[in-house]
Amino acid sequence: MTCLADLFTQISSQKKKTGVIAPKRFVQRVKKENEAFRSYMHQDAHEFLNFLLNVLVDILEKESKAAKSSPEADKSSDKIANGTCGPQANGVHKEPLVTWVHKNFQGILTNETRCLRCETVTARDETFFDLSLDIEQNSSITSCLKNFSSIETLNAEDKFFCDKCCSLQEAQKMMKIKKPPHILVIHLKRFKYIEQLGRYKKLSYRVVFPMELKLSNSVNDADSEYSLFAVVVHVGSGPNHGHYVSLIKSHDHWLCFDDENVEMIDEAMMQTFFGSAQEYSSNTDHGYILFYERTNAKS
Repeated sequence: MTCLADLFTQISSQKKKTGVIAPKRFVQRVKKENEAFRSYMHQDAHEFLNFLLNVLVDILEKESKAAKSSPEADKSSDKIANGTCGPQANGVHKEPLVTWVHKNFQGILTNETRCLRCETVTARDETFFDLSLDIEQNSSITSCLKNFSSIETLNAEDKFFCDKCCSLQEAQKMMKIKKPPHILVIHLKRFKYIEQLGRYKKLSYRVVFPMELKLSNSVNDADSEYSLFAVVVHVGSGPNHGHYVSLIKSHDHWLCFDDENVEMIDEAMMQTFFGSAQEYSSNTDHGYILFYERTNAKS
């Protein structure tokens, strides 16, 4: 985390108007922490993002525990144990630590299952840092999100055990967003295992991603509005080779970061990263991970 912080400090305190900063210390640290990144094999940007966010959370949680176990923290914990400091003095109820990673990236999904015999709805919540969406040819992020929250019928061998009926029953299952995150990260499943080929294949499907997005598949049916500010683009025709570039919106301008090359691009050019309408195309630059920031969040 300190290597990452140093990198951002270097960027923000840089007095030169042009030039690049090589993230050498950060990359060395990542390689030390995770052997998957030590070789020269190509790695997946989505897997790297998940690794990075989860490691940051682990570090922040360990730091918080270490701070609480310090002598000063012991004094306050004694007060709590003696009932002189707030509710739940016996320490039974502990709120989970909410780090800045959670505040920015974490949302909550609710998995609702309705028994078709007694109509009882069972809901189970789960947290997420990003949404991985299945994609189809000539589709959009909005349609992908609708498919993500579409009703699935559980029958035959997939029947649901209903606690009220005390037996397996046909049911309908649906996934909705209970708490939208501040930063919505959408991962497009562009790499699919094809059984006939016995390997993964890259899907170059054209998936339109808007600059402004309304998230309508939420529990309370109140639309959450988001604005696109970054895109990770996969360049290449297959999953085992290729290259990643980043498109970042800064001061109302879009910039393309391709290793040490940085150039300003027109917003209209973003459409070239939607994907290919045909099966085979010379264009292999496809949007892979999208970053949206919530614009109508309540304080």
